[in-house]
Amino acid sequence: MLVLLGAAEAEASGLAAETVTNGDPTYAGSLAGVSLGLRVYHVVEPEFKEAVNADVYEEQIGMMEMVLDVDGIIEEMKTIREQFCKF
Repeated sequence: MLVLLGAAEAEASGLAAETVTNGDPTYAGSLAGVSLGLRVYHVVEPEFKEAVNADVYEEQIGMMEMVLDVDGIIEEMKTIREQFCKF
């Protein structure tokens, strides 16, 4: 199973990514302390971008890349995977 995120900010993406990998870091939700260990990526990451049809990606996500902090999102997602993903 793979979780695909599309949040507009790196911090929001990181929080969601940590929740589905290691459990809810805020200990406020039902996943508090529940490590699901799921693979997680953001739609602007190269791994996802390379796996989908280029025309569809451009039509659906291309405009977002111009306004988002893509580098920040990629770095946050990479950090979460390095910390919590065991695959």
